[in-house]
Amino acid sequence: MDRAIYPSDIVYVGSTEKRGRGVFARRDISVGELIEVCPVIAMDETDGQRLLDRTGLFNYYFAWGRHEESAAVALGYGSLYNHSYHANADHVRDVAGGEIRIYACRAIRGGEEITINYGGLPDCPDPVWFDVVEEER
Repeated sequence: MDRAIYPSDIVYVGSTEKRGRGVFARRDISVGELIEVCPVIAMDETDGQRLLDRTGLFNYYFAWGRHEESAAVALGYGSLYNHSYHANADHVRDVAGGEIRIYACRAIRGGEEITINYGGLPDCPDPVWFDVVEEER
């Protein structure tokens, strides 16, 4: 299985004009290319979300578990990908493997911000818990 190397030769953390910190492509990335494998720290239902919701990690964890009943913080750059309703990457949760894999769902240019859709699929229109700021395309 392909694994990203840290520091990554594929991505870096940078700043956006309107959304703050985000993850950017260090080089051109092809459709379907694995961008990153993010191990996660999973928390069970009783501790996870209740505790995380009262911390600065509130906006950085993923719903986790077979029925999304738990929470997980992604390591690597995983919890720093910004949301977009027109995401250029997809995130695949592997609960059994304890990781999230980020794949390009369209070609991404070097220097371009890499975004995922927090609702699931890259063009999922479901609302999120914050006001969405889309960068200029």
